[in-house]
Amino acid sequence: MTGEVVVAHRDTPVRELVRLLQRHRISGLPVVDHDDKVLGMVSGTDLARAPEGGRTAGELMSTPAVTVHPEQSVSDAARVMERHGIERLPVIDEEDRLIGIATRRDLLRVFLRTDGTIRRQVIDEIVVGALGLPPDAVAVSVRDGMVTLAGRVERRSDIPPAVRSAYRVEGVVGVVNGLTYRVDDARPSGV
Repeated sequence: MTGEVVVAHRDTPVRELVRLLQRHRISGLPVVDHDDKVLGMVSGTDLARAPEGGRTAGELMSTPAVTVHPEQSVSDAARVMERHGIERLPVIDEEDRLIGIATRRDLLRVFLRTDGTIRRQVIDEIVVGALGLPPDAVAVSVRDGMVTLAGRVERRSDIPPAVRSAYRVEGVVGVVNGLTYRVDDARPSGV
């Protein structure tokens, strides 16, 4: 999955869509709302069919967008792509917000990184780097690119960014979140 996603909004004009596709050398992109929820997809094929004039992404996009969740396996994502005849899948979180995009190239790249390499990167960059914990404070296991996180972190608010960061590690096909927390900082005091 690629975490840095080029997106358009409903009112993005055709001319800007063409620029985005050319500048980033991509064949399509998701159209999102103000809350990063995926509304649809616009591809180069959609643009080729657009008549001259002031069309927008909202008028050209294919809807509904076919999406996947990060915990879905690579083989599931590949089957979805094949069934729908698409080259890219927006990856959404539990609140349907865009967190990345999976392309056919991403699916193939998964097989180039070992589980041990992925595990070391998750421990170094997320457990130690982002959470500031000792390397063994969170149990990190990886099997066929599926990362499982288990253990206790300090604050509840530490969990979503840690899970999102794990999704963004190259070669990760999904994340199983088994993290708990010591302090529930998501609840207002005195409630």
